[in-house]
Amino acid sequence: MISALEKEITFRFLKARKKDGFLNIISIFSFIGISLGVAVLIIVMSVMNGFRTELINKIVGFNSHITVKPYNKSINIDEVNSKNLELISQNLILSNSSEAIILGEQSSKGVILRGYLKKDFSKLELMNNENFIGNNKNLEKNFISIGKELSFNLDLEIGDGVTIMSSAGVETIIGNLPKQRTFIVSSIFDSGLADFDNNVIFLNLNTLESFSNLSEDDRNLEIYLKNPKKIENQKKIVQNIFLNDLVFTWADMNKSLFSALKVERNVMFIILSLIIIVAAFNIISGLTILVKNKTKDIAILKSIGVLNNSIIKIFFLVGIIIGTSATLFGILLGVTFSIYVENIRAFLSSIFDITLFPEEIYFLSTMPSEIDLSSVLLISFSSILITILVSIFPAMKAAQLDPVRSLKYE
Repeated sequence: MISALEKEITFRFLKARKKDGFLNIISIFSFIGISLGVAVLIIVMSVMNGFRTELINKIVGFNSHITVKPYNKSINIDEVNSKNLELISQNLILSNSSEAIILGEQSSKGVILRGYLKKDFSKLELMNNENFIGNNKNLEKNFISIGKELSFNLDLEIGDGVTIMSSAGVETIIGNLPKQRTFIVSSIFDSGLADFDNNVIFLNLNTLESFSNLSEDDRNLEIYLKNPKKIENQKKIVQNIFLNDLVFTWADMNKSLFSALKVERNVMFIILSLIIIVAAFNIISGLTILVKNKTKDIAILKSIGVLNNSIIKIFFLVGIIIGTSATLFGILLGVTFSIYVENIRAFLSSIFDITLFPEEIYFLSTMPSEIDLSSVLLISFSSILITILVSIFPAMKAAQLDPVRSLKYE
């Protein structure tokens, strides 16, 4: 417990005095350093969380949450009758895919053809967002849906015809020749990721299988979940249902990307934590100087019977109060900045006439930010823990002063 005397002396030592000018400057810099360190950590973690969430949303937006690929026996949705699957799934859709070459007037490029039945195409989240242009129900025999980037690169608009060459061939008297067919662009989608928009074309499933010489036995089952972020447990449920098929998720397909993001996030946390550690060392300097300046006061306190434990508590509390108040101020600053980071970015861009967050590079129109309570608590705990550790040494040194020698040389 902390006594009333210890509290009184602690707050007296915290008050500024003219002769302690340099000491007050150190205390101020300690406060500012810890506050900025905590604030920067919260801001960076929030922006990185925002990027991760936006990336997950975009990936989940155009990929199925769980895909079941058959090895031997074909998958029939009508035969899939599992209460466990009904509990977790929102939509079950059959699909197939192949590779092809799209032939433009001035250039050609390889693309991935992804086929869906007409009734399933409109169920895709990507086809129901505000950036979709055209009719999301018009996926008939000779109609295709292309990405925004591909439409720009090949100068295609809705209603234009385009020739596609299949990777599968057809036997003729002169040998195997690749299939070619002209398709009409019925819609244009925008996933927000240029690689996907530039390389994927949607078309009717039956048309795809005929055009690419695929069988109905090769069809995949795409499972769209009610909660796609909690993927691992739900993957196990699906694996137990389809024991003889290959089951993989959107997280498996992008494992290296999210592993890199996780490593980057952890490394960034460690690096930015050094700001707090460096600022905390100022507390050691400040408390050490405070001990030197208060040598006479400490000697008097000891001579009137104040115990060493009380002296330790007093100087320890001084360090803790500086560190804790700086941490709380840093949390307030960091959370406020994270909430209004997009407004601040727009303001700075307009004032200095510069682009701080180019959309063509990041594929996001606004700077994302997501405050994670666990990250804020971890940063706060780390900051206060560092403050506690650095306050121990000066407090112990203060308790070790000899009152007789201290008064003799004062």
